[in-house]
Amino acid sequence: MKAVTWQGAHDMQVTDVPDPRIQEPTDVVIKVTSTGLCGSDLHLYETLAPFMEPGDIVGHEPMGIVEEIGPEVTELAVGDRVVVPFNVSCGSCWMCDRHLYSQCETTQNPEHGTGASFFGYSKLYGQVPGGQAEYMRVPFGNFLPVKVPHEHDDDRFLFLSDVLPTAWQGLKYADVPDGGTLLVMGAGPIGDMAARMGVRAGYRVISVDRVPERLARVEAFGAEPLHLDEADEVGGVASVVRELTGGRGADSVIDAVGMEAHGSPAAQGVQKFVGLMPDAIAEPMLKNAGLDRLAALHTAIEAVRRGGTVSISGVYGGAVDPMPMFQLFDKQVQVRMGQANVRAHTGELLEMLVEDDPFGVDAFATHHLPLAEAPQAYEHFQKKEEGMVKVVFRP
Repeated sequence: MKAVTWQGAHDMQVTDVPDPRIQEPTDVVIKVTSTGLCGSDLHLYETLAPFMEPGDIVGHEPMGIVEEIGPEVTELAVGDRVVVPFNVSCGSCWMCDRHLYSQCETTQNPEHGTGASFFGYSKLYGQVPGGQAEYMRVPFGNFLPVKVPHEHDDDRFLFLSDVLPTAWQGLKYADVPDGGTLLVMGAGPIGDMAARMGVRAGYRVISVDRVPERLARVEAFGAEPLHLDEADEVGGVASVVRELTGGRGADSVIDAVGMEAHGSPAAQGVQKFVGLMPDAIAEPMLKNAGLDRLAALHTAIEAVRRGGTVSISGVYGGAVDPMPMFQLFDKQVQVRMGQANVRAHTGELLEMLVEDDPFGVDAFATHHLPLAEAPQAYEHFQKKEEGMVKVVFRP
């Protein structure tokens, strides 16, 4: 079959790979009908390259049709339509019983000190073949895949794999008071969706980005756009937000940017330098002495009001990053973060999607491309070119 494979930093290729097969009695194999390109995939494209190996199949936002089931699969049948969450979670361990599916003890990676495995996401998270492919093996077939109706196009349900649950958890963690002000750092896929959810919940939402097309999307859904460069010209994002909120600051902030943040050139240079080193040297450096681009997070901490909450959905990987601990303590800021526990949220989100399209998912993707165009899509997406916000591949 054809699949998108990592061959080196900035080198994604569509190659022929062996077809997946049933390995465990509860496995299923799906024919992938749609699969997303996520901002987290860009970390593999460059920053986390030392943890990748040539030939790794990437992608963690797939859906499709069940082609084959293992002998112990009772919850699905051939022909069912399913969405696959990015966490590889068993559904029955101590962590899963507490709905901490991103910490599943069955698929944790103790050799790297990380939580549950992810599809298509490097040795750090299990090196499980991903979903940017024509077919895909999915373990834990009686729990993990989310069965969805055959009605509606794929885009109605595809984002249950990552975008919707990640934004939903980020909004819950933000703990915005009724009628409060929510600042969303970043208007990429997660920030865009979090802003839409915040608007629908009745909050005042201010969305920050530096790409006009992205700001136009959130503005059309009811958020107040704030261009990063324009804010910097008048004292910075935090200053503008305080002015918009009577001098107090935002009640809650969602950092939907993470380690790809603009405005941290020194850390970006270190990341690129480490990425050029041999893996045996680069891996421990990134895990134990890594530096991130913290511009977005530092802005979030500065912009939130005293006693407010910062919710971190963007992915960070550094271990020795400087944090403004005095400011956090003095302002009594609450901080919540973590990988989305996808399966904890799919039930309530699916109920909404079956009845309606409250978050505009039918028109959320900006590009639908064949799998063959994946290498170019990665490049354009990282550079924020071609108006790309959300890319969906159709294998």
